[in-house]
Amino acid sequence: MQPEKLDTRSKALSINLDEERYGTFAEIGAGQEVVRWFFTAGGAAGTISKSISAYDMQVSDAIYGSCSRYVCRQRLQSMLDYEYELNLNRLQRSRGLRTAFFTFADTVSARNFRGTNECHGWMGVKFQSHPRDEASQIIIHVRMLDDSNTQQQEALGIVGVNLLYAAFFLYHRPESLVESLLDGLSTDRIEIDMIECSGIEFRHVDNRLMSLQLVQLGLSNAAMFVPDGTVIQPSEALYKKPILVERGSFRPVTHVNLDMIRCAREKFMKEPGNGEEEVVSIMEITMKNLMATGDIDYHDFLARADVLAACGKTVMISNFFEYYRLAAYLARFTKKSIGITMGAHSLQEIFNEKYYTDLAGGILEALGRLFKNRLRLYIYPYKDRTTNVLSTVDNLEVPSEHGKLYNYLTEKLCVIPLDNYNPDILHIFSREILTKIKQGDPEWESMVPDPVKEVIKAKSYFGHRPETVSEASFPQKSSSEYSLNASQHSPIPFDEESNMAVAQ
Repeated sequence: MQPEKLDTRSKALSINLDEERYGTFAEIGAGQEVVRWFFTAGGAAGTISKSISAYDMQVSDAIYGSCSRYVCRQRLQSMLDYEYELNLNRLQRSRGLRTAFFTFADTVSARNFRGTNECHGWMGVKFQSHPRDEASQIIIHVRMLDDSNTQQQEALGIVGVNLLYAAFFLYHRPESLVESLLDGLSTDRIEIDMIECSGIEFRHVDNRLMSLQLVQLGLSNAAMFVPDGTVIQPSEALYKKPILVERGSFRPVTHVNLDMIRCAREKFMKEPGNGEEEVVSIMEITMKNLMATGDIDYHDFLARADVLAACGKTVMISNFFEYYRLAAYLARFTKKSIGITMGAHSLQEIFNEKYYTDLAGGILEALGRLFKNRLRLYIYPYKDRTTNVLSTVDNLEVPSEHGKLYNYLTEKLCVIPLDNYNPDILHIFSREILTKIKQGDPEWESMVPDPVKEVIKAKSYFGHRPETVSEASFPQKSSSEYSLNASQHSPIPFDEESNMAVAQ
């Protein structure tokens, strides 16, 4: 049986009644909305060492140091570190043997009077699980979606209490920790698009899996992480920058995958203004792909993440099945150029009306949304293995009723052919590589980049088994190391190669 969920007041009271917990609340912006719950729940004197709100920028700088922006991760971290160390310095000697200290902090921009600002914030808790323990930490980024300042403040207070309760009582159950953050709320009110756990209690937690769960549970539509596994907040990575995206399954990354992004980048950099900008390149995996068998195989997900990391790629996990939804999401962060690279087969599928039955304007509305905001598609050719026919932008077959529309898009340079491809690798398909890996056929090694080959062989990904090392001397990781209390599933038998994927 699942334990009964506590409401917000009960969570605050549970923390207040825990004699070990004692710490500081530091909140910038949107009022003292989190600490208010603890004051009104009762018993707050045993929990709160100090509550502070540094609204004035000069006051805030004087306490926490100067910062380029006041609603940012850097500011939140300086607040957590400063207030946590202050508690230890002041109180460790007198009550350190019986007290688990903590600091909660947030820096938030709620809806202003004119309603013209981005409503978001950073929130975190730095805490000891037990007295005299090393510190652990959870940081999240939230977007507040309510229409009024009052509603946003209320939602902020609730998610703050949820975060503290999760840190204190659910740190050993990361899957429950993430799920509990929206207790008493809905995704219509709050979006959590980044979570990072660190410190002694989370030393075995993979934050890439935590990011995946945010999207899986619907707390966010997208999450991102860089090659070293560090999770990043999308708006900070994409803000005011040109963006280039390749969607694929990456099971595994092949020479074709890297050639696609190379070709597209060469063309993309020739667009006006892009040559002088820092272009953000992203490899995107959709939840539709990850859940092709109904459930997510976390081992399979980490295998994909690791081979992408070996190639130095930033990864986005998204809940955007349709390309126009991905385009709208990216346009939230930048007015610069946006490019999406795909195979010719995927472009063909974009003109399939079955994907747009939920839109009043059908395919016209979908394409109108897709090509808004200077977006361009960069199309990689597809070579049919049976006929040897090469499908490109110039000879692609689309439904006859959409022929004029297709010609219009190509003439307006909304669809760009990639003619700078490597013709020697068009025979490579990831599903064949997977088969060869499982069968022990060494030919697969020539079909993937060297760093990908080394990762697959070192970690026995995608069914690879060493020929000269026995199972006993090459132990496999347990499923608990790969999943958030979820069972292992067989590898996903779904082919979404970037050069012949079904359009999403």
